[in-house]
Amino acid sequence: MSRIAIAVDGGNSKTHLALVREDGALLALTRGTLSSPHHIGEQGCLDVLERLLREAVAEAGLDPEARPLAEVAAILLAGVDFPAEQERLGDLAGKRRWAGRTTVANDTFAVLRAGTERGWGVAVVCGAGINCVGVAPDGRHCRFPALGAISGDWGGGVDLGYAAVAAAARSEDGRGPRTSLERAVPDHFGLETPLELAEAFHTGRVSLRRIIELAPVVLAAASDDAVAAGIVDRLADEVVALVRATLERLELAGSAAEVVLGGGVLQSGDTRLLESIEAALRDVDPAAVARVASSPPVVGAALLALDELGASPEAAERLRDELGRAVEAEPVGEAAGG
Repeated sequence: MSRIAIAVDGGNSKTHLALVREDGALLALTRGTLSSPHHIGEQGCLDVLERLLREAVAEAGLDPEARPLAEVAAILLAGVDFPAEQERLGDLAGKRRWAGRTTVANDTFAVLRAGTERGWGVAVVCGAGINCVGVAPDGRHCRFPALGAISGDWGGGVDLGYAAVAAAARSEDGRGPRTSLERAVPDHFGLETPLELAEAFHTGRVSLRRIIELAPVVLAAASDDAVAAGIVDRLADEVVALVRATLERLELAGSAAEVVLGGGVLQSGDTRLLESIEAALRDVDPAAVARVASSPPVVGAALLALDELGASPEAAERLRDELGRAVEAEPVGEAAGG
């Protein structure tokens, strides 16, 4: 009987769980709400995954009581940033007997595996926040805490949103240069002025969680607005700073390392942002090659699970095709997020 693997990509806005067979066949794909333990706690995270797994088992026609359900489980999650968190969550997941062997890691590893067949390189994820991971050919890893400002991070949709709100406010009251964001930012929320928007945020009439919605507004304005362009260029610099530090720490300079770009902001297709990253990366390491991830992160999680099973390259190719098409077939807006 073919062996089965569980693959999870759990983020700050959505979660995908897939059941796959060792020959690369997709048995089931389910989608749910955010599962990052940073936001809903470890047990909350596992409860989300339990519900999705039961849906997937039903879809695949398997016995939900036949535990373990799979030989391996690869659970890749946003908000799992330290080894102690990985170990603790792995122990808790193991007690639920989903699989014979369970691996828990940060979701940046899923993006890296989704973007390269080498098994090594650098991945930068820019969704709600920003994160980076590097893996050397000998298996050494390089990670960043990715805890926001307290660990020196800047980037992602939330930071772009805050930068846009600040630029709009300073344009309105004269503290900063004039920018089209002065009109575009409040207009996104159906308001007239940055001051009105600031009051709406302050009083809770508009949730601050919605500030991430402004990332596309910034990217759109950057083509003909110097202030918006400066925000986008700063993000490009932050992406390349992560890559540079990773290449240096892993001694990969000149190795033609693949740099995989993932997450909603970097996968938006914004030409200015991607060209700025590529230009800055050439100055850091001309041999490095940057590319936007062509497969969704859950494909990377599933490939890591198949790697555990020792699956063939043909199985990996089949998995990329079947699981990738299944995610693409979701209704418009369902597969978005970071």
